[in-house]
Amino acid sequence: MVISRDPAQMAAVAGRFDFILNTVAAPLDLDPYIAALKRDGVMVLVGAPSEPHKSPEVFNLIMRRRSIAGSLIGGVAETQEMLDFCAEKGIVFDIEIIPMAAINEAYERMLRSDVKYRFVIDMQSLKNEAAQRA
Repeated sequence: MVISRDPAQMAAVAGRFDFILNTVAAPLDLDPYIAALKRDGVMVLVGAPSEPHKSPEVFNLIMRRRSIAGSLIGGVAETQEMLDFCAEKGIVFDIEIIPMAAINEAYERMLRSDVKYRFVIDMQSLKNEAAQRA
């Protein structure tokens, strides 16, 4: 694991990655991430920040033929393909599971930037809540 806010850790992974999937939905400096890419490496942005990212250093891109791409969230087939790929390669993610009843609190935390991991809503909690009301 690399803590991207630590310049020393980011410097240690310079030129190491073929691909970076950037899911951050907040504006940030993309240069340290671009520097972490190998020659011909690609960073795909899927997070949509409310304000634009700082413009990256052009030479970080052109001198090593690095690319930045963007993608909207795919459909069911693409999502399944991504999950299968992650399972095959042992790629895991740090998440925070929340019950459906905590969705408003989670949203408020997101607005305050008080979220360390991605939220995952436990859909079983919706069934459990409905069963308790019955």
